[in-house]
Amino acid sequence: MPSESRSPSQSSLAPHSGFRPLPASLFAAKALDASPRLLGQTLVRRSEIGVIRSRIIETESYGGIEDKGSHAYGGRRTNRTEIMFGAGGTAYVYLIYGMYHCLNVVTGEPDDPQAVLIRAVEPLTEEDERRMRMLRKIKSKKPADLSGGPGKLCRALDIDKSFNGCRLNVPTSSLYLEAGDDVDGLDIVCGPRINIDYAEEYAAKPWRFFLKDHPCVSVNDKVNPPQPFYR
Repeated sequence: MPSESRSPSQSSLAPHSGFRPLPASLFAAKALDASPRLLGQTLVRRSEIGVIRSRIIETESYGGIEDKGSHAYGGRRTNRTEIMFGAGGTAYVYLIYGMYHCLNVVTGEPDDPQAVLIRAVEPLTEEDERRMRMLRKIKSKKPADLSGGPGKLCRALDIDKSFNGCRLNVPTSSLYLEAGDDVDGLDIVCGPRINIDYAEEYAAKPWRFFLKDHPCVSVNDKVNPPQPFYR
C-alpha cells in the first residue's frame, strides 16, 4: 500500500459518490478471461495533485503455473510473486530494468496465480490529461507517449512499488478500478504479448488484448498484425 507520506488528505479518501463497482466475478476470473473484460474500464488514481481517471486500452494475460511468460511459472512462489497467489482484486506492481514500474491486476482464486498487466490507458478528461502530463513531465502530444506502455502509464499516474498489494476493488484506496464501458460494445483485437521471447511456445499465444486502432496502444506489431477477438 502507498506510504502515509504519499497518501492524499483524509477528505479526499471518502468514497466517490458515483462509484460503480466492477463485478466480483471479474476479479475471481482467470486472467485470460479477465484481461479483455478489463478493457474500457476505469482506473482511478487518487494522487497528491488530485483524482485522475483513465480508461484501460490495452492488457496482457499472465495466468497459471503453466504459463512460461508468467513470474509464477512452475509454481514459483517468492516474496515478489506471493501476491499473485492471493485472491483476486489486488495490485501486483514490480520494477523492470531497474527503472520502470508495471501495474498488474491480480485475478482468480487463492493459490492459482493469475495477473493481468495493464499496458496502456487514456485520460478520461482534459483535466485528467493535464494532471498526467504534470506527473509524466513530457512535452510530446502523442497519446502513446503519455500512457501507452506499462512504464509510461505508471509514471503518468505516479504508481510505484508502494502500491503493491493495494486493494483495487475498494473505492477508498489510492488506486482502484470502477466500471466504465460495456465491453460487448468494444472493438477488441488480440495478438502475442510483447517482449516475452523467453516464454518458448507461450510467446506466440494471442494473450495481448487492445482496442482496435486506438492511438494509445503501446506497440504496433507489424510482424504479428492484430486479429479479431471472438468472445
